[in-house]
Order: sequence, then structure tokens, then C-alpha cells
Amino acid sequence: MKVGLLDVLGARYGRYWAAFLKELGVEVAQPALPAHEAWELGQASLPDEPVQVQLALGRVLELGRVDAVLILQTAPVRDDPWGEALTELLPRRLSGLPQLIALPDGGPEMTAAALELGQQLTRNPGRVRLALERVKPLAVGGREEMPTLSRGSRVTVAVIGPRALLGDPDLSVGLRAALEEVGLHGVYSPDLPASQVAARGERMERAETAPAGERELFGALRLLEGKSAVRGVLLTAPARDAAHRRVLERLARGTHKPALVIDVDAGQTEWPEVTAFRDRVTLGAAARPAAGEADA
Repeated sequence: MKVGLLDVLGARYGRYWAAFLKELGVEVAQPALPAHEAWELGQASLPDEPVQVQLALGRVLELGRVDAVLILQTAPVRDDPWGEALTELLPRRLSGLPQLIALPDGGPEMTAAALELGQQLTRNPGRVRLALERVKPLAVGGREEMPTLSRGSRVTVAVIGPRALLGDPDLSVGLRAALEEVGLHGVYSPDLPASQVAARGERMERAETAPAGERELFGALRLLEGKSAVRGVLLTAPARDAAHRRVLERLARGTHKPALVIDVDAGQTEWPEVTAFRDRVTLGAAARPAAGEADA
């Protein structure tokens, strides 16, 4: 059996699943095309859909003949069908795709999902149990640390957006370079300690019924906007993703620091509005001497 494993959507536990498949003795196919070529494959089939969906589809199409493709799940926001059911919707929109299997990207449910997947792929309970034991250390997240909030004379801005965008190096590379070019030090929400983000997310109004993606975005914003080094907030939505755009615009209205909402597309390298935003937060920073850090 040949199984594809996608490293897209800001996946954090790809090493766990790759090691698990290796222990099972399953042949693994992984994408190798340059990201822009893969995106063009997906964009040609679904031109009006969010950029992260187009890239994921392109990676599936690139793999060609495989028995199944494993895709790690993302945290959805409200009215976000792609975030909720990517592996179900893609085959409905495009015929001829291999079986798509959604897997949890961390959390206690990962072991149960691995057990079910292993049984499906090998029908060998003993081998599955041994594989689970061997990859168990990879299921534990690394040490959580806050990223550096200050860097030389640069002005710091919080960069808030879904992990499927900012956590994917192929989709966020242009934005990261653009912020460097205008002299801003970006602190990106996927780089924050997950436990601290989750704790802030629980303070969200009606948190018990809010989608996981909204709690994550809210928690990251609240964690960073309380830091005095952070002079502004850049909220980033995947291009053509109306669900995330609505959530981020609502968050922008609720923050007390200068905020800007932008869309990020594959291969994009320029955002003229970011230069004006840089000037806005830089002038504000020059008018206020830095104080000691404050926690939200």
C-alpha cells in the first residue's frame, strides 16, 4: 500500500505521522514540487477557493497514484466548511481523487486516530501496537517558550492569523520577507506557546461554544496585545477565505492597538498598505518610551 502524507496547513506533528507510517512498513509518498507549482495545480481546479485549500489540493494532485492521502486537520472558525471538512469536500468538488483521511494534529485523540489508521492500513494489531509505542515520544510537544518580542531598533508587531496560513512556510514566506523589508519585527501567532494561547482563548465570550480556530486567534491576540513591546497588530487572512476574514475583522475592532487586516495569497510579496501601517506604528513607538513587559 502506498500512502501520501501532506506537510501543509501548518501541520505541527508531521514527524509523528511519518515515523508511525515507517514503523508500520507502509510506503510513504511525499510531495516534492516547488510550492508555487503545486498551488497552480490546485488553483486551476478550484480558482475561487481559499489559498490554503488550493495548495492542499495541488499537493494531492501532485502525488498521482496513491491508495490514500493523509491530511492533518486545522482548527476551523465559524461558517468555515473547508476548515471543518476539507477531506470530505475535496472529493465532492473534484472526481478521481484518492481516499483522503483527516488526522488530528496533536492532542490526546492522536493516539486513538493512529490506532484506527494502523488497523486500516495493516490489519496487524501487534505491529500497530509496537509502532505506537515506538513513536510515543514524538507525540509530546516540545518545550514551550515565548518568541523574542524585541529585536534591535525594529518596531514589533503581532501577526495574527490561522496556522494553516502563518504556520505554513510556503504560504507565509512572502509576508515574512515583506515585514523584514519595511523594518518591522513580526511575532507570529503560530509561534506562541499553545498552552498560553489556549488559556487566553478560554476568556473569550461564549468560549464554550466558539469554534476552536476562533479561540486560538482570540487567545493569540490577547496574549500579544498585552505586551508593551508590541506596537501594532497585523491580522492576516488567507486569500479568498471569507470566514477567516470576518473573524479577523471582528478581532481588529476589539483591539486597543493600531490594527490592519490584510489578505495573503500564494506567491504574494507586496502589500502597499503595510508600509503605511509601518509608519503609523513607528511614529507611535517613537512617541512612547518602551516600558516593562505587561501580561494580558
